[in-house]
Amino acid sequence: MKKLLILFAISSLCLSVYSQVVDMADVEKKSAAISKAAADTTKTKKWTFKGMTGLNLSQASFTNWSGGGENSVATNAYCIGGAYYRKNRSAWDNDVSLGYGVLYTGENGWRKSSDQIDFSSRYGYAATEKLFYSALASFNTQFAKGFNYPNDSIYISKFMAPGYAIASVGIDYRPVSSLSIFASPLTGRFTFVLDDSLSNIGAFGVDEGKKFKAQIGAYTRIAYNANVMTNVNVNSRLELFTAYDKSFGNIVVNWEVMVGMKINKYLTATLNTILRYDDNIKFVDKNGETHGPRVQFKQLLGVGLAYKF
Repeated sequence: MKKLLILFAISSLCLSVYSQVVDMADVEKKSAAISKAAADTTKTKKWTFKGMTGLNLSQASFTNWSGGGENSVATNAYCIGGAYYRKNRSAWDNDVSLGYGVLYTGENGWRKSSDQIDFSSRYGYAATEKLFYSALASFNTQFAKGFNYPNDSIYISKFMAPGYAIASVGIDYRPVSSLSIFASPLTGRFTFVLDDSLSNIGAFGVDEGKKFKAQIGAYTRIAYNANVMTNVNVNSRLELFTAYDKSFGNIVVNWEVMVGMKINKYLTATLNTILRYDDNIKFVDKNGETHGPRVQFKQLLGVGLAYKF
C-alpha cells in the first residue's frame, strides 16, 4: 500500500509537470504567432508610389512629293504619378499630371501643342467598406503662354491665367478599387487670372479688372483607372460643377482620358483626349471676333518611350 501511494504521488507529479510543459509550449507558440503578426504589420507599407513618364515623337519629311505636304516634327513629354496612403480607415490619394508638347512645321515654325499642370489630393475616412467621408482639393493651370494661331502677336493665356482651384467636402463611393464616385453639395471653385491684360478684358469669367473669382456650388467627380485588357490601361476623370448663383444649371465640364498601350518594356502608344465646357469662357475665332461659349476638345496620339515606376 505504501509503495502504491508513492507511485501514485510520483505519477501525479509527472502529469502536473507535463501539463505545465504543454501549457508553456502553447504560450510560446501563441507568443511567436503574435510577434510574427506584429512584424508583418510593421512591414506593411503605408505609402505606395506609382506613375509613368514618357516622351512621344513624330516626324514627317517630303522631298519632291507630288501629293503635297509639309515637313514637320512634333514632340510631347508627360509625367503622371501618384502617392497613396492607407492605414486603418484612412485613405489619402495624391495625383499629379504634367505635360508639355511642341510642333514644328516648315511654314509656321515652332508652336505649342499641349500644356498642362494638374494636381489633386483627396482624403477619405471609411464609413463602410465602400463609402468614405471625404475632402478633396485640386489645382490646374499651364506652363507657358498660349496663342490663337495664326495670330501669335497677342497671347490669350499663360501661367495662372487661367488657374483653377477646387476645395470640396462630400461622400466618396468606391464600389471597386478602380472606380471612385465623389459627390459634394458644398464645393468652392476659384478662378485666377493673374495677368493685367487678360483680367482687364474679363477673360475666363472674372469681372473686368479683377484677377480672382470665387463660386460656391455642387460638384461631382468620377475617376476610373484600370487595365481593361493585357497591356492596355485606361485612366479617366470626369468633373462636373454648377454654381449656386444666377448661372445655376450651367454645368462646367472637364473630362480627361488617357489610354496607354504598352508595346514592350519601354515603348508605349498613348491616346490623350480632353473635353471641356465652361459657360464663362467665350470663343474667339481666328479673326479676333468673340462668340458664345463652345465645347473645347483636344486629342493627342503618340508613340514613344515610356517608363513606369
